[in-house]
Amino acid sequence: MLVHGFTQTGRSWGGLADDLADDHEVITVDAPGHGGSAGAHLDLHAGGAQLAEQVGPATFVGYSMGGRFCLHAALARPQLVTRLVLLGATAGIDDEAERAARVAGDEHLAADLERDGVAAFLDRWLALPLFAALPDDPADRPDRARNTAAGLASSLRLAGTGTQVPSWHRLHALDMPVLVLAGELDTKFAALGRRMVDEIGANASFGLVPGAGHAAHKEQAGAFLRLLRAWLG
Repeated sequence: MLVHGFTQTGRSWGGLADDLADDHEVITVDAPGHGGSAGAHLDLHAGGAQLAEQVGPATFVGYSMGGRFCLHAALARPQLVTRLVLLGATAGIDDEAERAARVAGDEHLAADLERDGVAAFLDRWLALPLFAALPDDPADRPDRARNTAAGLASSLRLAGTGTQVPSWHRLHALDMPVLVLAGELDTKFAALGRRMVDEIGANASFGLVPGAGHAAHKEQAGAFLRLLRAWLG
């Protein structure tokens, strides 16, 4: 199962899903608040549990926000997550003040969405330095534009990083095989990824997608697939 990032939909996996479908049964989902799930207003805990119950048992692959949903699925329903792959994800913000500031920032973004609409929000969102290396994909912007302002706003309020209860102390309980990936140029999430692997233990491994930033699976799709396929075996 492939779970996308914020403002994307299940379609965003595109050719990656097609490639994996050559030798795997692949399911792409619209995460809560996105695409066909725009009306599903769920936080990370409830959303992760629902994904596990609807799709599992399966290998869960999640990017950024999708990685946070997949991590919560593995913690809530470990019997349904046979393997776990996290790209550009985190187990939460430790500092309480920093978490509160992130919640406030996401509330501001949600209010912008509701006031200005999806198109204007996407102009600002995709201009962030985090996505500077995204390749030109003519299908990407129209796909993101299928989202609704209400759905994306609910996602920010319910499943934003600031809402994530830090779960670093629980990661050692994950006993399925885990692969944690980050873009080589995404130093923040590379450090978070290494920390997650250390907390999980010997069943977890870490890899860098060379030449890629945060959206490593889109920026360097071939390298991402090689790392994933080598681990899947």
